[in-house]
Amino acid sequence: MTGRTITRADLSDAICHEVGLSRVDAAELVESVLDEVSDALTRGETVKISSFGSFSIREKAERWGRNPKTGEPARIDPRSVLVFRASHILKDRMNGIKTSGDDDLE
Repeated sequence: MTGRTITRADLSDAICHEVGLSRVDAAELVESVLDEVSDALTRGETVKISSFGSFSIREKAERWGRNPKTGEPARIDPRSVLVFRASHILKDRMNGIKTSGDDDLE
């Protein structure tokens, strides 16, 4: 399954064409939304986007792993990881199942 990557420029272009904002205003809007999402996640908040999914931060504890090259045990430091959970509407859409919420995504 190969696909192309959607960039900030692609999002800006889509907003420009769909909403009618100038390219500069659309780019500023994309940056503003992404900054708000990043800031909220940094504060430890969950970001929920209706009919799309939710982003949250999960704390992973320190643990022991193994260096794949040498086979030696290695300590893995505690860290925060970003978790995305797709909404059931998005999951259904990805699997070609038509739901009543699909109108929100088009």
